[in-house]
Amino acid sequence: MPIKILMPALSPTMTEGNLVRWLKSEGDMVKPGQVIAEIETDKATMEVEAVDEGVLAKIYVVAGTENVKVNTLIGAILEDGENESTLASLSDGAPIPAGNNALPEKVVSAENGASTAAAAEVAKSMPVLSNERVFASPLARRLAEQNNVNIASLSGSGPHGRIVKADIEAAVTAGGLSVGTQRTATAQVPVVYGNAGYAELPLNNMRKVIAKRLTESKQQVPHFYLTVDCNLDVLLKLRSDLNARLEDAKLSVNDFIVRATALALMKVPSANASWHDTHIRQYQAADVCVAVAIDGGLVTPVVRSAHLKSLKEISIEVKSLAERARTGKLMPEEYQGGSFTISNLGMYGINQFAAIINPPQAGIMALGAGEQRAIVKDGQLQIATMMTCTLSADHRVVDGAVGANFLAAFKEFIEDPLRLLI
Repeated sequence: MPIKILMPALSPTMTEGNLVRWLKSEGDMVKPGQVIAEIETDKATMEVEAVDEGVLAKIYVVAGTENVKVNTLIGAILEDGENESTLASLSDGAPIPAGNNALPEKVVSAENGASTAAAAEVAKSMPVLSNERVFASPLARRLAEQNNVNIASLSGSGPHGRIVKADIEAAVTAGGLSVGTQRTATAQVPVVYGNAGYAELPLNNMRKVIAKRLTESKQQVPHFYLTVDCNLDVLLKLRSDLNARLEDAKLSVNDFIVRATALALMKVPSANASWHDTHIRQYQAADVCVAVAIDGGLVTPVVRSAHLKSLKEISIEVKSLAERARTGKLMPEEYQGGSFTISNLGMYGINQFAAIINPPQAGIMALGAGEQRAIVKDGQLQIATMMTCTLSADHRVVDGAVGANFLAAFKEFIEDPLRLLI
């Protein structure tokens, strides 16, 4: 029997993924352990290895296809002595083209342009085949549905043959109905955007998950915010002295922040917790997530048991995690879980912001830039390097006093950084 290659579940929460590319072609020999495809999940691009030896006889889902459900048949391997006739037992369908789920950018014209020859054919009396895989922009699909145009009967004039708005307009005009007569906001898009046009960027799985989770967080988690200013002058001096002595690593301010956060969580364990509908889970280790911006989204790799690691160990680990995050090579266990998150936008010149909690965690701390400010100390006006830190907390888990105690502990570690070396 042919060996099925199914869309794998590369994480416990994965329900679908994007098939980025095949590294083997139909007819190629494959051996166990060889990488045959790359799958994009919501957090990273993962490699799929062959588990059996044979010939990659059939590809059912082509490279560039998005939103492929877990356990979907994507390919088949024939073992020695088997022929292609046995493939009929797997699927009677043809390979799934990238079609409307293709990964490249979708460019849509916003002009009021006249009809095109490619869109002259109209099938107004035919139903719209919503399940048909057609290479068309979302706007074109909406217009087709509103005007009862069979989009599958049209040829596209857009990039790579994509059916765009102008093609639908031409089809409707040829059928005696102007798109402008429709009572929808969609028909007013050219008025809004003029002749400049616009680009519709496809949503990758990461952006979809970010949108879903953070919308749910902001809607369902009762956020409250606490802010404290920390003096960085002593820390910056200590960092400079340590870096002058370190040969194989250089410490960043963020490394000090990770360790200070971890120690503060251990000192105030009520803040090191998460909400679960029937109970609150309080953690015995400080697993600190560090937000890392990457192309197309954000990932939060986890520094496990950061309270037990030295500044140097944290520095090496954070650099390694961030690099693999940017190249899409993180393993699921490296970005799943965590008891608390820090998000630092200081390097972008942001001096203060409030972050959205990453459920089920009960807190995230937003860190601004260290900047020189005028402060009053012992009745005297002085210049100091200050950093504004804002805690976003889940009020179901963390009360105001708990959040205040956590920030006070964090501030103590930052302003007396020798304690971070103990």
